[in-house]
Amino acid sequence: MTTTLFVLLQQQQPKGFDTSFLLMMGLVFVIIYFFMIRPQVKRQKELRKFQESLAKGDKVIVAGGIMGKVFEVTETHVVVEISDNVRIKVVKSTVLRDSADLQQK
Repeated sequence: MTTTLFVLLQQQQPKGFDTSFLLMMGLVFVIIYFFMIRPQVKRQKELRKFQESLAKGDKVIVAGGIMGKVFEVTETHVVVEISDNVRIKVVKSTVLRDSADLQQK
């Protein structure tokens, strides 16, 4: 009984190379690329461009949520003035965005 069942199951298996599986996996990869990878790379490029274009007087938000004005810009660091005569030195890559991007409530 079990040997006849085994023989029947072997006969029902597809023979040869199945291209539909490869097409489906390729389609999944293309969908993942266009909906996840490509937008993330675009956002990273925009952020890097923003960080390189920082200038004195720009209002910014640092990664920790601190808001302030750019006081001084060096190659790797930014001095942010968060209050009158209160300045902090942060790494340029921690400056996330311009506070003008936020909606005023």
